Amino acid sequence: MASVRDNQYLDHELHVALLAVQRAAILTKSVFHNHAKGTLNKSDASPVTIGDFGAQALIISALQHNFPDDEIVAEEEAKDLRGEKGQEVRETVWNLVSQTRLENKEYEETLGGSVKSADAMLDLIDKGDSQGGGKGRIWAIDPIDGTKGFLRGGQYAVCLALMIDGDVKVGVLGCPNLPISDSEPLTEGIGKDASDEEGKFGVVFAAKEGYGAVSCPLSKRGDLKMDEINMKPLENVADATFCESVEAGHSSQGDAAAIAKKLGITKPSVRMDSQAKYGSIARGAGDLYLRLPVRADYVEKIWDHAAGELIVREAGGMVTDSEGNRLNFKLGRTLKENKGVIAAPKNVHGKVIEVVKEVLGAKQ
Repeated sequence: MASVRDNQYLDHELHVALLAVQRAAILTKSVFHNHAKGTLNKSDASPVTIGDFGAQALIISALQHNFPDDEIVAEEEAKDLRGEKGQEVRETVWNLVSQTRLENKEYEETLGGSVKSADAMLDLIDKGDSQGGGKGRIWAIDPIDGTKGFLRGGQYAVCLALMIDGDVKVGVLGCPNLPISDSEPLTEGIGKDASDEEGKFGVVFAAKEGYGAVSCPLSKRGDLKMDEINMKPLENVADATFCESVEAGHSSQGDAAAIAKKLGITKPSVRMDSQAKYGSIARGAGDLYLRLPVRADYVEKIWDHAAGELIVREAGGMVTDSEGNRLNFKLGRTLKENKGVIAAPKNVHGKVIEVVKEVLGAKQ
């Protein structure tokens, strides 16, 4: 397999994405350690923190500077920060964005862009309002995927992907609470020793379509010392370590347990938040990722899967829905044609899908 670094096509996009995610991840770590979480409630009742808004503003400022004609699909919108009601959180986010830029000037030469005022920051956040689709260049951002994990000091990810005509071409995940080592086994307590010290600051995963996947340490210096990653060979699916969502509202844990039993898997599942699951199996720390539909009308968002899906595929895995269909990112802001997500090594993916269909079909 060619290296992600061996071809210049989309090289600038990958480099900008890597640095933008690194800088945004630094901001999120600062929020966790130094700020009240500033939690709001969105209309869907999921928690939002100042870290979500600050990370999204930083990433979009970099994208706007480098790729001004590209569209952006992002999770957050700034309406809760506008007006008198949002003033306190707005000022906190603005100060945090300004401080992060000031303290990490080594990023500015590549990322560029300027955020001149709190109002300008709000306008940047709202540039993530593209409706997506199957034409043109569209970036997908989840500034903090796994917000509840972030709030409790667990796993979360800063996620960025570039889609061209609906196909994911570049994907980057920043996982501040995963260990740097690609060889550390996957457990629910993984990354508990993560800190702001160099060498204990988490990991970034990245991929470019057709050129493999890599990991590199998260670093305040913006270092990009990349190593190629690959999914672990799995001769017998019964030996697999599988991961699933912490939140029962995101994935049917009962169905996952039934599937694991039919596959002969005896290890308990590893429950963790965010696209950190994709990164973990891509580098061989785990083997399977099961995200099973909790109800018929549940629809996945593209920003929750775009980067991770590409990274797993480029690391040698397969990612489909529960019917074995590729995820379709061409239909707007959601994966409305897909139900569930199954990620596994290529040689066992078919067997896993067979059992998934058997278990889910028995409920109908």
